[in-house]
Amino acid sequence: MPPRLIVKDIAFFERQVSFARPFRFGAVVINATPQAFVRVEIEVEGKGSATGASAEFLVAKWFDKRPHLSPQQTVSELRRSLMIARDIYLAHSVFETAFGLHAACIGAQIEACAAEDIPPLAAAYGPAEIDKAILDALLRCTGANFFDGMVANIAGVDARLSRDLADGDVSQFLAGHRRLERVAIRHTVGMDDKVEGEGGVADARENAGARYFKLKLNGDPAHDAERLIRIGRELSTLPYDYRVTLDANEQYADLAALAALVERLDDDAALRPIAAKLLYIEQPMPRDIMRASPLGALARRDFIVDEADDSYDAFPMARALGYRGISSKSCKGIYKSVINATRAAKWSAAGEKCFISGEDLTCQAGLAVQQDLALGALIGVTHAERNGHHYVDGFGDTPAAEAEAFLAGHPDLYTRDGGKVRLAIHDGDLLTGSLTRPGFATSAHPDWSAMSPLAEPAPENSLEKAV
Repeated sequence: MPPRLIVKDIAFFERQVSFARPFRFGAVVINATPQAFVRVEIEVEGKGSATGASAEFLVAKWFDKRPHLSPQQTVSELRRSLMIARDIYLAHSVFETAFGLHAACIGAQIEACAAEDIPPLAAAYGPAEIDKAILDALLRCTGANFFDGMVANIAGVDARLSRDLADGDVSQFLAGHRRLERVAIRHTVGMDDKVEGEGGVADARENAGARYFKLKLNGDPAHDAERLIRIGRELSTLPYDYRVTLDANEQYADLAALAALVERLDDDAALRPIAAKLLYIEQPMPRDIMRASPLGALARRDFIVDEADDSYDAFPMARALGYRGISSKSCKGIYKSVINATRAAKWSAAGEKCFISGEDLTCQAGLAVQQDLALGALIGVTHAERNGHHYVDGFGDTPAAEAEAFLAGHPDLYTRDGGKVRLAIHDGDLLTGSLTRPGFATSAHPDWSAMSPLAEPAPENSLEKAV
């Protein structure tokens, strides 16, 4: 029987993080952003109390891309998502499993956020971060590491939120998985990143020896094709094999525009260095248009959903439209990733190609990257987009003592270079051995005294509505 718990306290903090270079994806350019930190205190039935932590960037214009909202208003939505979730989780006053608590709260969270015009993807952010911190505390209290704990289903994950599965599907999936010792990085090439020459995509000092590349698209088939041709020329000079994925971040307006790109990939010889190495295309169309647009013949290429993954029903819906995969991001919910990985394994075992990928919304060094990496290493993600180390200079403005604590606890994952503690990449891979310490993939917690309390936006009326 999984242990049961009650949440006694939830506290939020933040720290501003400056980027070493601009990151352009979709319609936004990010030069800096706050990182949110969550600290929870729980009581585990019959075992005592423990503290857990999680962290994630508050990224503008990804969870909600509606044009009438400013970037700062979309960040305010994420802050409100956290605040609303805290009230709901603290109001649950009976002992429950970690997943049972999530399941009891997620519906009320979506409803409360909808009342403030916060869409489901942004609404899920608050529970996602709180759930990670709760799991960290639970694992610490029981002395278990993330991988052993999840294989034993310490969180009590079941199928109550996924009607297409049985409880046994989930427990069988978890019981059959073991930690991947290495996870390859997938190097992000943002729209403003240099392509050719020194500092370009094929520069080993830039790509850290990556064998996988994630190439951002802007939604214009002709522009994207020409840029992909340039990138393909550079990647073809690498002294080793490589694979690529494409990510449009909802920028393709409709199926016609998407078909124009796919036809170029199929027919243009100049695109062969990309087309022949292409694994999948990620979230090409806006989530609302996507849901009304079956891929049809375009499904000859593999597509996955990302921003459209805003509910436990999203993957079955996408599968019916011709999509073969879905992304795992801890900022969308660790339990949803487990459920979707269970689905992909079950459908694939029945003879249908389905998969789950690892994508990174600029997970920063420390808690965020470690917990997301561990999640992928558990569910079988062999390569994952890792862009936090690329756009942020090591631990950024994190206090030196805090960065040193993470280095000491995870010497296979970090290294000291140029006076900074940075992510350690070994022949294009990240190592997961030190993520097996008790807790959710971390032996260290941040320095809470070196952060500010999370800024609290006013509810509802502060979020401008469409007119």
